[in-house]
Amino acid sequence: MNLKLHIISFDIPYPPDYGGVIDVFYKIRNLHRLGVEIILHCFQYGNRTPQDELNQYCNKVYYYKRNVGLKGLSIHLPYIVSSRKCNELLQNLLMDNYPILFEGIHTTYYLNSPLLQGRFKLVRNHNIEANYYYYLSHYTQSFFKKKYYQWESKRLYQYEKKLEGFSFLLPISERETAHFKKYYSPNEVIHVPAFHEFEKVVSKAGRGNYCLFHGNLSVAENEKSAIYLIETIFNDLEILLIIAGKNPSQKLCDLANDKIKIINNPSKIEMDELIQNAQINVLPNFQQTGIKLKLLHSLFAGRFCITNDDKLEKSLANETIFAKDSMEFKNRIIYLFNEDFTEEHIEKRKSNLKQFDNVTNAQLITKLLQAEF
Repeated sequence: MNLKLHIISFDIPYPPDYGGVIDVFYKIRNLHRLGVEIILHCFQYGNRTPQDELNQYCNKVYYYKRNVGLKGLSIHLPYIVSSRKCNELLQNLLMDNYPILFEGIHTTYYLNSPLLQGRFKLVRNHNIEANYYYYLSHYTQSFFKKKYYQWESKRLYQYEKKLEGFSFLLPISERETAHFKKYYSPNEVIHVPAFHEFEKVVSKAGRGNYCLFHGNLSVAENEKSAIYLIETIFNDLEILLIIAGKNPSQKLCDLANDKIKIINNPSKIEMDELIQNAQINVLPNFQQTGIKLKLLHSLFAGRFCITNDDKLEKSLANETIFAKDSMEFKNRIIYLFNEDFTEEHIEKRKSNLKQFDNVTNAQLITKLLQAEF
């Protein structure tokens, strides 16, 4: 029997150029490879537009305007949920009785709708969203954004503990899985690791001549990490640091010098080459939520990786070099900059990253769908 599945995405998942949509897009692609017939529902906002590429993997793609601004606000619900209320979406879900995958807490407005009672429903937890918004409130310099993030965090804290109407939660990391098992039956919470672009480890043996930090530089968290590296870690190192990513601020660009290079909006090909050819991918993390897809990218394609995140799941921790403070960060960089990344390193990495096999993880979802029918 052909499996059929509605997927509700919080954003248009193509191009897969930032954390959340990377997981959504490559999940769609790998479910399609396994023969799942997908009906995709996307919320459209910002500068993302309908994409023909999605038609290769989905039987049908629907687009809905998100209710941004004041019209998306609710007194009781988190904004990321209430702004995705859409009767057209509900009517399209009611056209059949197929299972539904809600991508992120964002898309769960109709999760407990009486009209969807009895449907098989999965929720993909990309983050502990309450924590994510709590951290955002600390990074922003805007008084109004700070108040909004605090407001949203409080509502998400209550909302995430009281989800109803789902069949299973599918957290993206071990950290999120442990969190949701505190509030729901452990049998209802199944860890499905992050989906990504790689079929295999493509790291190159050898040695590079620079360190790299990459990410969406318009995000406050990433800008904070970049400035931390420039001002605290590489301030007295005679090693080239390249910072590459989307839309760096003028403040960040002004910090460039002969040892700090800022690459604004590199193409995907250029970014892939930067990651693969770097000697060290330096990835400080001041927000321990979800899984950082840029870390996974760096491990599948790059050489050495250093982070200060001490809460990584075991398979990732085994492949990263941990630095507990700024001095240790410096010392690790100095040491690793003169070390060869060998074929032995690559074979060990292949072994440690087996749990991130896309097909295996897509099969975790198809087995749940098959068990339902």
